[in-house]
Amino acid sequence: MRERAVIYTKFGLFKIVGSEQGIYSVNRLEYEEPITEDLPKVLRPCAQQLNAYFAGKRTDFDLKLDWSGATEFNKKVWRVLLKVPYGHTISYGAIAKLIKNPQAYQAVGLANKNNPIAIVVPCHRCIGQNGDMVGYSGGGVGIKQELLRLENPMSFAIQGKLF
Repeated sequence: MRERAVIYTKFGLFKIVGSEQGIYSVNRLEYEEPITEDLPKVLRPCAQQLNAYFAGKRTDFDLKLDWSGATEFNKKVWRVLLKVPYGHTISYGAIAKLIKNPQAYQAVGLANKNNPIAIVVPCHRCIGQNGDMVGYSGGGVGIKQELLRLENPMSFAIQGKLF
Protein backbone atom coordinates (compact mmCIF):
# COMPACT_ATOMS: atom_id res chain seq x y z
CA MET A 1 0.00 0.00 0.00
CA ARG A 2 1.34 3.43 -0.95
CA GLU A 3 1.47 6.16 1.68
CA ARG A 4 1.11 9.86 0.87
CA ALA A 5 2.30 13.02 2.57
CA VAL A 6 2.56 16.72 1.85
CA ILE A 7 5.57 18.57 3.22
CA TYR A 8 6.53 22.23 3.22
CA THR A 9 9.97 23.21 1.92
CA LYS A 10 11.58 26.51 1.02
CA PHE A 11 10.70 25.62 -2.59
CA GLY A 12 7.03 25.18 -1.78
CA LEU A 13 4.77 22.24 -1.04
CA PHE A 14 5.80 18.77 -2.16
CA LYS A 15 3.71 15.63 -2.26
CA ILE A 16 5.61 12.39 -1.58
CA VAL A 17 4.17 8.98 -2.39
CA GLY A 18 5.89 5.73 -1.50
CA SER A 19 5.80 2.36 0.19
CA GLU A 20 8.17 -0.30 1.44
CA GLN A 21 9.04 -0.82 -2.26
CA GLY A 22 10.48 2.70 -2.39
CA ILE A 23 9.61 6.27 -3.27
CA TYR A 24 7.09 6.32 -6.11
CA SER A 25 6.73 10.06 -6.65
CA VAL A 26 7.90 13.45 -5.43
CA ASN A 27 6.05 16.36 -6.98
CA ARG A 28 5.98 20.07 -6.31
CA LEU A 29 2.39 21.15 -5.81
CA GLU A 30 1.03 24.16 -7.65
CA TYR A 31 -1.93 24.43 -5.25
CA GLU A 32 -2.49 24.52 -1.52
CA GLU A 33 -2.97 21.23 0.25
CA PRO A 34 -2.83 20.50 3.98
CA ILE A 35 0.61 19.65 5.31
CA THR A 36 0.86 16.14 6.74
CA GLU A 37 1.39 16.44 10.49
CA ASP A 38 2.43 12.84 11.18
CA LEU A 39 4.57 11.56 8.31
CA PRO A 40 4.22 7.86 7.54
CA LYS A 41 7.39 6.02 8.56
CA VAL A 42 8.26 4.95 4.99
CA LEU A 43 8.23 8.61 3.83
CA ARG A 44 10.25 10.16 6.65
CA PRO A 45 13.70 9.55 5.13
CA CYS A 46 12.59 11.14 1.86
CA ALA A 47 11.16 14.20 3.63
CA GLN A 48 14.30 14.57 5.76
CA GLN A 49 16.62 14.23 2.76
CA LEU A 50 14.59 16.69 0.68
CA ASN A 51 14.72 19.30 3.45
CA ALA A 52 18.47 18.77 3.88
CA TYR A 53 18.93 19.15 0.11
CA PHE A 54 16.91 22.39 0.03
CA ALA A 55 18.95 23.69 2.99
CA GLY A 56 22.16 23.07 1.03
CA LYS A 57 23.26 20.33 3.44
CA ARG A 58 22.78 17.32 1.15
CA THR A 59 24.13 16.73 -2.35
CA ASP A 60 22.65 13.32 -3.10
CA PHE A 61 19.86 11.02 -1.99
CA ASP A 62 19.98 7.58 -0.42
CA LEU A 63 16.48 6.23 -1.05
CA LYS A 64 14.93 3.15 -2.57
CA LEU A 65 13.00 4.13 -5.70
CA ASP A 66 9.87 2.49 -7.05
CA TRP A 67 9.76 2.81 -10.84
CA SER A 68 6.99 0.26 -11.26
CA GLY A 69 4.99 0.87 -14.40
CA ALA A 70 7.73 2.92 -16.09
CA THR A 71 9.02 2.04 -19.55
CA GLU A 72 12.52 0.62 -19.95
CA PHE A 73 13.49 3.68 -21.99
CA ASN A 74 12.44 6.05 -19.19
CA LYS A 75 14.32 3.97 -16.63
CA LYS A 76 17.50 4.20 -18.77
CA VAL A 77 17.19 7.99 -18.91
CA TRP A 78 16.49 8.27 -15.18
CA ARG A 79 19.48 6.05 -14.33
CA VAL A 80 21.71 8.46 -16.27
CA LEU A 81 20.17 11.42 -14.43
CA LEU A 82 21.01 9.79 -11.11
CA LYS A 83 24.69 9.85 -12.15
CA VAL A 84 24.78 13.58 -12.97
CA PRO A 85 26.73 15.12 -10.10
CA TYR A 86 25.32 17.80 -7.85
CA GLY A 87 25.98 21.23 -9.32
CA HIS A 88 26.49 19.93 -12.86
CA THR A 89 24.26 19.75 -15.91
CA ILE A 90 23.90 17.50 -18.93
CA SER A 91 22.14 18.02 -22.24
CA TYR A 92 19.27 15.95 -23.60
CA GLY A 93 21.50 15.00 -26.54
CA ALA A 94 24.30 13.83 -24.25
CA ILE A 95 21.89 11.56 -22.41
CA ALA A 96 20.65 10.17 -25.73
CA LYS A 97 24.25 9.32 -26.66
CA LEU A 98 24.91 7.74 -23.25
CA ILE A 99 21.95 5.40 -23.65
CA LYS A 100 23.24 4.56 -27.15
CA ASN A 101 20.31 6.16 -28.95
CA PRO A 102 21.78 9.47 -30.20
CA GLN A 103 18.72 10.51 -32.19
CA ALA A 104 16.40 10.14 -29.19
CA TYR A 105 17.06 13.54 -27.58
CA GLN A 106 13.37 14.51 -27.88
CA ALA A 107 12.35 11.21 -26.28
CA VAL A 108 14.85 11.97 -23.51
CA GLY A 109 13.02 15.27 -22.98
CA LEU A 110 9.73 13.40 -22.73
CA ALA A 111 11.25 10.95 -20.23
CA ASN A 112 12.36 13.94 -18.15
CA LYS A 113 8.87 15.41 -18.34
CA ASN A 114 7.45 12.08 -17.15
CA ASN A 115 9.92 11.70 -14.27
CA PRO A 116 7.65 11.08 -11.26
CA ILE A 117 10.41 11.50 -8.66
CA ALA A 118 11.43 15.13 -9.04
CA ILE A 119 14.54 16.43 -7.28
CA VAL A 120 15.60 12.92 -6.18
CA VAL A 121 15.93 11.90 -9.85
CA PRO A 122 17.44 15.24 -10.88
CA CYS A 123 15.79 16.02 -14.21
CA HIS A 124 16.34 19.72 -13.40
CA ARG A 125 20.01 19.12 -14.26
CA CYS A 126 19.13 18.45 -17.89
CA ILE A 127 19.46 21.47 -20.20
CA GLY A 128 19.43 22.25 -23.90
CA GLN A 129 22.46 21.50 -26.09
CA ASN A 130 23.40 25.20 -26.19
CA GLY A 131 22.99 25.63 -22.43
CA ASP A 132 19.46 27.02 -22.58
CA MET A 133 17.04 26.33 -19.77
CA VAL A 134 14.32 24.41 -21.55
CA GLY A 135 11.18 23.17 -19.87
CA TYR A 136 10.71 21.82 -16.41
CA SER A 137 7.52 20.04 -15.45
CA GLY A 138 8.39 20.47 -11.76
CA GLY A 139 7.23 24.07 -11.70
CA GLY A 140 8.63 25.76 -14.79
CA VAL A 141 11.98 27.10 -15.91
CA GLY A 142 12.12 29.54 -12.97
CA ILE A 143 12.14 26.69 -10.44
CA LYS A 144 14.69 24.80 -12.54
CA GLN A 145 16.99 27.84 -12.44
CA GLU A 146 16.52 28.18 -8.68
CA LEU A 147 17.43 24.51 -8.14
CA LEU A 148 20.54 24.85 -10.31
CA ARG A 149 21.46 28.07 -8.49
CA LEU A 150 21.08 26.24 -5.15
CA GLU A 151 23.47 23.54 -6.35
CA ASN A 152 26.00 25.79 -8.07
CA PRO A 153 25.58 29.45 -7.14
CA MET A 154 28.65 30.64 -9.05
CA SER A 155 27.59 29.17 -12.40
CA PHE A 156 23.94 30.11 -12.16
CA ALA A 157 24.12 33.47 -10.37
CA ILE A 158 21.91 36.30 -11.52
CA GLN A 159 23.91 39.14 -13.05
CA GLY A 160 23.31 42.43 -11.29
CA LYS A 161 23.24 45.87 -12.85
CA LEU A 162 26.35 48.00 -12.53
CA PHE A 163 24.65 51.30 -13.38
